[in-house]
Amino acid sequence: MNVNKILGLDLGISSIGWAYVQEDSKNPENNKIIKLGVRVNPLTVDEQLNFEKGKPITTNAGRTLARSARRNLQRFKLRRSNLIDVLKKNNILKETDLLAEVGKNSTFQTQELRAKAAKEQIELSEFARVLLLINKKRGYRSSRKAKNDEEGQIVDGMAVAKKLYEENLTPGEYSYQLLQQGKKQLPDFYRSDLQAEFDKIWDFQKQFNPEIFSHELYGRLQGKNRNATWKELEIPFSLVGIKQTGTMQEKKAEKYFWRSEAVKKQLDFESLAIVFQEINSNLNNSSGYLGAISDRSKELYFKNQTVGEYLFHQLKVNPHTKLKNQVFYRQDYLDEFEKIWETQSKYHKELTQELKGEVRDIIIFYQRKLKSQKGLISICEFENREIEITENGKTKKKTLGLKVAPKSSPLFQEFKIWQVLNNLQFQNVDNQEVFPIVLDCKQSIFNEVNVKGKLSAKDVLDLIGYSGKEWKTNFKEIEGNYTNENLYNAFLKIIASEGIAFPKEFKLTIDDEIRVSKINASSEIIQLFVKEKLSGLGIDTSVLDFNPELDGNDFEKQSSYQLWHLLYSYEGDDSPSGNEKLYELLQKKFGFRKEHSKILAEIVFPQDYGSLSSKAMRKIYPYIKEHKYSTACNYAGYNHSKNSLTKEQLENRPLKEQLEILPKNSLRNPVVEKILNQMINLVNEVSKEYGRPDEIIIELARELKFSAEERAIMTSEINKATIQHQKYAEILKKEFNIPAPSRNDIIRYKLYLELANNGFKDLYTDVKIERGNLFTEKYDIDHIIPQSRFFDDSFSNKVLVPRSANLKKGNFTAFDYLEIEGKDKLEKFLNIIKDLYDKGAITKAKFEKLQKKGVEIGDGFIERDLRNTQYIAKKAKEILLGITNYVTPTSGRITEKLREDWNLVNTMKELNLEKYRKLGLTETVINSKGEEKQRIINWTKRNDHRHHAMDALTVAFTTHNHIQYLNYLNARKNEAHKAHKIITNIENNITEVIEKKNGSKQRRFKEPVKNLRAEAKKHLDEILISHKAKNKVVTRNINKIKKKGSVIEKAELTPRGQLHKETIYGSSKFLKTKEEKVSGKFDVETIQKVQNERYRNALLNRLQEFGGDPKKAFTGKNIISKNPIFLDAERTDHLPETVTLAWYETGLYDQKSGKS
Repeated sequence: MNVNKILGLDLGISSIGWAYVQEDSKNPENNKIIKLGVRVNPLTVDEQLNFEKGKPITTNAGRTLARSARRNLQRFKLRRSNLIDVLKKNNILKETDLLAEVGKNSTFQTQELRAKAAKEQIELSEFARVLLLINKKRGYRSSRKAKNDEEGQIVDGMAVAKKLYEENLTPGEYSYQLLQQGKKQLPDFYRSDLQAEFDKIWDFQKQFNPEIFSHELYGRLQGKNRNATWKELEIPFSLVGIKQTGTMQEKKAEKYFWRSEAVKKQLDFESLAIVFQEINSNLNNSSGYLGAISDRSKELYFKNQTVGEYLFHQLKVNPHTKLKNQVFYRQDYLDEFEKIWETQSKYHKELTQELKGEVRDIIIFYQRKLKSQKGLISICEFENREIEITENGKTKKKTLGLKVAPKSSPLFQEFKIWQVLNNLQFQNVDNQEVFPIVLDCKQSIFNEVNVKGKLSAKDVLDLIGYSGKEWKTNFKEIEGNYTNENLYNAFLKIIASEGIAFPKEFKLTIDDEIRVSKINASSEIIQLFVKEKLSGLGIDTSVLDFNPELDGNDFEKQSSYQLWHLLYSYEGDDSPSGNEKLYELLQKKFGFRKEHSKILAEIVFPQDYGSLSSKAMRKIYPYIKEHKYSTACNYAGYNHSKNSLTKEQLENRPLKEQLEILPKNSLRNPVVEKILNQMINLVNEVSKEYGRPDEIIIELARELKFSAEERAIMTSEINKATIQHQKYAEILKKEFNIPAPSRNDIIRYKLYLELANNGFKDLYTDVKIERGNLFTEKYDIDHIIPQSRFFDDSFSNKVLVPRSANLKKGNFTAFDYLEIEGKDKLEKFLNIIKDLYDKGAITKAKFEKLQKKGVEIGDGFIERDLRNTQYIAKKAKEILLGITNYVTPTSGRITEKLREDWNLVNTMKELNLEKYRKLGLTETVINSKGEEKQRIINWTKRNDHRHHAMDALTVAFTTHNHIQYLNYLNARKNEAHKAHKIITNIENNITEVIEKKNGSKQRRFKEPVKNLRAEAKKHLDEILISHKAKNKVVTRNINKIKKKGSVIEKAELTPRGQLHKETIYGSSKFLKTKEEKVSGKFDVETIQKVQNERYRNALLNRLQEFGGDPKKAFTGKNIISKNPIFLDAERTDHLPETVTLAWYETGLYDQKSGKS
């Protein structure tokens, strides 16, 4: 079938352009445009900007936070209500009892009762008030998975703090005692104890050098880390730095010796600087939110106080003390509750043990576990099946299957490494030959990254014995096994804590953070060392051995997998540290002592997931070492490339009549979900109206092709370039008299500035460019690699050169042209560009292109541009293949080239010019060539949504031949190229040579439709923009209620979005003013609005003189300019012709803007 119906889609963030066309491959004269259209999917400003900037989508984040706060408040009120009911039911509270503080001097009465209740009898009604106060704040409960470095760490060392207090020791003195006794593991210390040690040493050493130990220096040292501390002390202490000698343990002991001595005798400045560095480093580790909570808990212990007693003591000292942000552990509140209940139960028989359990465990301190979110985890793409279910009378398809595995799983980590290694290639720098990696090399690299984590390209080359100067790889770095890396870091810390010396080949120093990636030895040596030392400590060394190829339950029973799973899944317990049960399990299952378990408990694996289940990965794993991922999947019985079917398979597979809307929250990004659902709706409607398309060609906006990180970088670069271009445009207007600088003018100026470090001499002739002739025909913008050989119109492929040199260069690359010019010129050229690159004047990309020989020009530039690696691109293609057999991606670069060749540039401007001219929004400007042109003021094609339809039209007529031709441009002139014949044939079929006005010839693509520009304008003129309605007020939801073992389903209408602006508080009166000329309209009501009292009275008098008739009083011969109104007896001051009116209007007040 030669005639095809093609749907072209231009998929953007907030709009979709579409074009439905007919294409006849045998008779192009039958090609025609059937319909064009645009669907606008309005996003909020925040949605669009955040998506473009790569930020998390937080459309309703503010409302979600507010709703969460309301829920917390409601739950508190519910607890309070339940508590009051229980207290009344048990005769502790009467209906007449007051629960508020009433009367004089009663402000802190309840706090006083709370403090008193821990030791003395109080009345039952007062006891009820105390319980209600405790119910308001229940304390901090630890959660391992909610780890935040800024919050610091929990300190659980009350026994140590007690010893320091009783024996009057500093942390440094106590640590040195432990090291002297042969102890290897040092405890954690409270921040307050460390700060006390710092102050004690400072005060003691200050007596020897009071002028150096100033108050200002003390202030500057607070909160500094190790390096910043040394920097602050470098000048006052005249530091030069000292190098410690000996083993790691000896160096450690020496530092603690200095700390213990610093409170007893004078130390030299070098040693003292190290002491302050160490203490500040410890303080930084214990600082933050959690460190402050630990310190408060410690104070309660030493003062033998409850939370209530501690807070009331502060109020007695200072009634204005802020209590709000003083957070305590949940356990501290539980201890207080126990003490108060036990004390009061001695005096009140109503306070039974049963009632205590109900009040404590069911009402005040009850906290349900977080609901499982496993339902949100994706289903494995291989291990799944589809079933049909009926909901509300509608039949829907539902996918069931195994959930994908966590990324931190040891299986996923190893699987991912092999997947990357199979794509690793080595390229010879000289001859550009590419060599795939052999299995032995893969295994060597795997062994390293599986233990040490990621390796850079240089490290990879060094590992297999290749020189970085002669070889390069196709990866900047190889991602390693971060699960093993974290575990080995912990194992090394455990070994170090036991005082075991590391081998010399490890090359670790005491100042190094112990990390496996910093060790110079091979992974094999590290593994043997760790296994030997852990075995000596009584730890099960099988935790180091992971075998991904074990069958059945043996896989999950292996110790290494169980250790990972325990650390990954453990959420916390009710102990102050939140990890006591974890410590017990680690000791019971693997032999880790508590001090070792504390190190392991610090590992928190991210809650990220892969795309395959464990079952699928285990089936593929035996083949992944030797084969690429797609081949390994085939061997395992999986069809990896579901969309890459044969022509026969494509034509015989069943297609859907209509595409199904994506279920709500089925994608992790709400913006992507909105875009794809709008695409589905549009394709469904177009197919219904004009028939199912034989092929869909789709172009994605560049924002949709990039990851969040890439979008953030791109947005930043675009913003910088925009500011820079605006600055250059102003320079061109002022210094070069170009009234309306074009984009090409700005690029020409930028290329000129690039040459500043070369004295503004061009790179081909090394002759200075005359600034006055910069915008004349004496100079050209040249493509370093000619466009006839490589489709690249980027800034990095352009240079500014004399026209004569450009004509002489022809179709040569810059390198080949200079080589023909002579050895001396080439050598000089290479030295110049090297100097420019070293000085940062040109980018690496331009530097490499300037050195590229013609024989080195590769293919695949467009192919790389078309790689749809991002999730949205793959998902869009997957969805569209449900309704058509062929989905072809194209790119913005191809569309731009075809739009230019097909004379569709500025079409939108022409369509709008007359409309804007009538509105007086056009201007006549003179361009850099001195030509007069009419343009729309501040015009951008984005002012008209129809430009998306024009792009979609270009996309619809884009064929495989266009893409292939641009991808293999270099093959046209290279007869040895494998694609030479194909590209030559394509060139003869789809391109033509035209003669330009200046007599030069240019090859361009043939128009797919005769008089395409006129046809396009005709169809664009007929477009009615379709906007997605945002008027949905409610959503129908099914609420499920569990009741007496059954589930009751109830249909509810749930409101969507905001009911009103959150800043509206109510109506207010706003002052309005207006300048008004005195005229016949000035009746009594209007004159009463005159702001100036003198003017107002004078006007009222004039009006009264003429019987209240404003026309007689202020028009004709009595107009103010002819018959002035004097304001004084001397007749020197008169009323102006224009006065200010002022009045009040009632309206709503917006707090954010401060406007009505």
